Amino acid sequence: MAKPPQTEEGWYVLHDFRTVDWDAWREAPERDRELAVEEGVAYLEEHERVADAEAGASAVFSVLGHKADLMVVHFRPTLDALSAAERRFESTALAEFTDQPTSYVSVTEVSDYVSDSYFDGDEEEVEEGIRRYIEGKLKPEIPDGEYVSFYPMNRKREAGQNWYSLSYEERSDLLSGHGEIGREYAGKIKQVIASSVGFDDYEWGVTLFGGDPADIKDIVYEMRFDEASAEYGEFGPFYVGRRFPPTDLGAYLDGERVPTSEHGGESAHGGGHPHGESGGHHGGDDGGHHHGEGGHGGDDGGGHHGSADEDTGADEEASIRHELEDLDIYAGKPHGEDVYATVLYSEADADDLFDEVDGLRKNFDHYGTHVKTAVYEGSETDRAAVVSIWDTASAAETAAGFLSELPGIVERAGEESGFGTMGMFYTVKPEHREDFVDKFGVVGDLLDDMDGHFETDLMVNREDENDMFIASQWASKDDAMGFFRSDAFRDTVSWGRDVLADRPRHVFLA
Repeated sequence: MAKPPQTEEGWYVLHDFRTVDWDAWREAPERDRELAVEEGVAYLEEHERVADAEAGASAVFSVLGHKADLMVVHFRPTLDALSAAERRFESTALAEFTDQPTSYVSVTEVSDYVSDSYFDGDEEEVEEGIRRYIEGKLKPEIPDGEYVSFYPMNRKREAGQNWYSLSYEERSDLLSGHGEIGREYAGKIKQVIASSVGFDDYEWGVTLFGGDPADIKDIVYEMRFDEASAEYGEFGPFYVGRRFPPTDLGAYLDGERVPTSEHGGESAHGGGHPHGESGGHHGGDDGGHHHGEGGHGGDDGGGHHGSADEDTGADEEASIRHELEDLDIYAGKPHGEDVYATVLYSEADADDLFDEVDGLRKNFDHYGTHVKTAVYEGSETDRAAVVSIWDTASAAETAAGFLSELPGIVERAGEESGFGTMGMFYTVKPEHREDFVDKFGVVGDLLDDMDGHFETDLMVNREDENDMFIASQWASKDDAMGFFRSDAFRDTVSWGRDVLADRPRHVFLA
């Protein structure tokens, strides 16, 4: 008998599909429709707040095509909580206008392909970063405003093509190759893999989230050519749709485009939804680990579908680089040709944060695209910056998936409103370190009086006090470039040539 992988289960999952009886809806009195919308919105908002359970997540999606009109996804700690959520919907006036053509029940899981030590019970051998990564997989968040694709799948059990007859090592190798493809989509695709063995008609349920539906199509298409799928994968029906806020339910039933916030309305998901104990923060997940034996073996990969907005952003980056080069400041190169950084800020104890980052860094060092990862402590604020630099933007995004699970994460550079400049890195000659710090104080006073300046902090590498990172936040690119073009900045650059050990580097944040 082949060795089965060990697994650990997390939250139970219900994909609740609903069709709308459009004839009945159109013929119903206005007061009945208003009541249905009112109770439907109340139900959806209550469950997105997870008011019905101690932890979990819920979301509603429109579904395209004939198979369903709506999909409500629930994550809950127990199967009983899922059952209550499903039955609670039936008590709403909205349920009178819907049918349930199908549903899918599963439970999130991870397997020992992720970490032997985690399943061997050797607590000291499990790095905290891996522990948090697994926690995020067992108790996942649901991204706001994302397109979705759900499908069930099996592994083949045919003569000559029996997944379950393969050795553990063979299965592990196949899934490892599978995950390599997933890593290419870092930052674009997030997935939730849930086991349905003994729960439903297939063995896994796969839910893919992405900002561009073409990325969803591409990752599924490319995976079809991978041996793990081409030889051993069997797929059920696909359901595709998009998330919308509960307050848009009436607009959806009226035939309007949702989310309405993108089409002239004011509705939106708003701030973060409560997710019980998951503790994740805006990060994607790496594509190189495996969850059970289903799915794509990877999350949050970097897509390759451009847009007008992305082209404009690229033009702005090129413009900034050119202007900085005129000042003899290195500002990176176009995508794929130089390094990219992801920066997250934490308010956790700096010593504890460093210990966890150090564990993750040892894993990062196994990848040829990793340049460096370090913890920088602020001089003007109480928070620390975790900076991870990579050869490619997609690798930096993948690293963000791990780093976002670190303790005390409060922000990722570039997520707040306004224009976050590049990460500005300086290596100072040891004998001029104090001079550099004093000079920053003078420049900092100038920045405080400049229009559009939010915050700038000098942050120092815990392992090398001469390695410094300046994090600067501005209202707009023009405001930031106004400083870069100023006489004060030019004087600082000229002065810096004598005190810096290397040319200042401005690295664009992934």
